[in-house]
Order: sequence, then C-alpha cells, then structure tokens
Amino acid sequence: MSTGTPDRLDRTLGAVIGSAVGDALGAPFEFGPEGAFSARFPAPGTGGEMCGGGGWDPGEATDDTQMAVLVAQSLLERGGLELPDVFRRFQRWAASGPKDIGLQTEAVLTSGDPWDTAAALHFQVSQRAAGNGALMRAAPSAVYFAPRGREATMDAARHLSALTHGDRAAWEGTAVLHELIRVALTGEDPLTAVPDSLAALHPAHRPRYATVLSPDWHPDDATEFNGAVWPCLGSAVWAVRTTKSYEDAVRAAVDLGGDTDTVAAVTGALAGAVHGIDAVPARWTEALHVPLPGFGDRALDTEDLSKLTHGLVTGP
Repeated sequence: MSTGTPDRLDRTLGAVIGSAVGDALGAPFEFGPEGAFSARFPAPGTGGEMCGGGGWDPGEATDDTQMAVLVAQSLLERGGLELPDVFRRFQRWAASGPKDIGLQTEAVLTSGDPWDTAAALHFQVSQRAAGNGALMRAAPSAVYFAPRGREATMDAARHLSALTHGDRAAWEGTAVLHELIRVALTGEDPLTAVPDSLAALHPAHRPRYATVLSPDWHPDDATEFNGAVWPCLGSAVWAVRTTKSYEDAVRAAVDLGGDTDTVAAVTGALAGAVHGIDAVPARWTEALHVPLPGFGDRALDTEDLSKLTHGLVTGP
C-alpha cells in the first residue's frame, strides 16, 4: 500500500479496478458458506487468492464487471448517458451466452420489449426486482457522474438501474452507492455522507436503507439473502466501516459467503475509492481479466481498465 495520500485519479482508478478485483476474487466462493475465503487463505498477503473455481478461471471477472465495462464504453463512445445504447449493449451481451447472468436481468434483456418498458413490464408480472444486479455494475458510472454533484449522480444511477430493474428499491440503492463513491473521490469519508444520501432517497425507501446503513448494523442482521440490494449495499458499507484497508475490506466481504462476487465488487468499488489504486494488491490486479461475450474474443486486463477509467475522468 502506498504511504501517500491518494489523489482523485488514484481513487477513481481504485473504484473501477477495485470493483473488478473484488468481483474476480469473490467469484469462486459464490453461494459458499461464511468464512470460506479465510479458511483457505488464513494469512493476508500470502498470494494465490485469485484461485479460480466454480467455472471461473483465476482472475476472471463475472457478469458484474462485464456489464460495468459495457456501461463505461457506452458513456465514452456516446459522449454521455444514452440509455437505449446501454440497453442494446446489454442485450447483445446477454444474447451471446455469458457464463453467468442474473435471472432477473436475463428475463428483461431477452423479453423483446422496448428498452424503456422492459424492466417495468417484467416487474409488473414478477413483483421481484430488488436484486443487486444494478448495484454491481455501478463503479464506472459513479466515477463518470461524480463531478456533476449529488443530485445528478444519484439521478443517473436511478436511470441506469431502471434499465433492468423495475423495483425502485434497486434504483435507490444504486443511487446511494453513486453518492458515497462521489464523496470518497473527494478524499472525504463517505460514511459521513450517509445521512444526506438517505435524505435524498424516495421517502418510501428511506427506512430500509437507514437500517442497513446504520453504524450498528451487521450483515448477520440481514432479513434477506445478500443477493438483494439492501443487504448487499449494507454489507459493503459495513466492510469499509469496520476495516482500515482495501484488502481487509474485500476479504471481509468475501468471507460473508452468499453472493460473494457482487458483495465484493460493491465493497471493492467503495473501498477502492477510499484507499486508492495503490491499496489494491498487485498480485490481484496482475491476474485480473474481463471477458466481454458478444464483443470480441479478447479479454480486458488491468491496463485496459485503467485506460477506460482515464477516459471516464475526462467526462463531464
């Protein structure tokens, strides 16, 4: 870890690459028990943690990061938020047979319905759309819209979430993550921004988020599986709150078990924004690679993600 104070670019790189690293680190432990990561790798820093397994190669990022990259590429290539373009990219990716795709997301993207109604129509029928599938891909959009301030970044998060998730709960959780990352990128403690973030939420959704973002909340208190948006976000904030480094935060997230890739991806985004890119272990970034099914055979590596992130910095 660098002994210096990370600057804004360091934090921005930390958020995007840190999210991808958390995703790849957690993927082999998905749906496993609590403590499985530490049971296998009890001593931090010994190496080998990018172990692969469960259908994933060592260092391979999942749908979480793949969709995040598609958002980033759309933002850069279209010069801003063009929702139909993001949706088309998601559809192309979903149709290519990725290794993993959330059931909710897949149902929306393959429904054949228009981009602006597909998620809402699915929610009308299923009444189940409060998963963490929008939260997981939020790091690039969070850093892109951060310079525009709280209202703009939270609004962008809601619009991007609504492409695949018809339940406003998913929109509001992603909006909170956008705002916490925005504050972290300035060098301030994102946990101090929780009250203002809650105040900016739709009133009907404040109570549940206030519960999981409370300083005394623990992931063991969750009333839903951490594949739901509330405990996923709460677990990420808990992991950052109760640790002092990027590595410790992500280890804590993976050790929660359950939806480990996404919880660690969200944790990695926030912890990376707090601690900066130098805090993300090189032994993890060296193995990282992000396939993009439907968009060519070559996987993106950490250098590619770095270039993509530099582009996001020169956004709005």
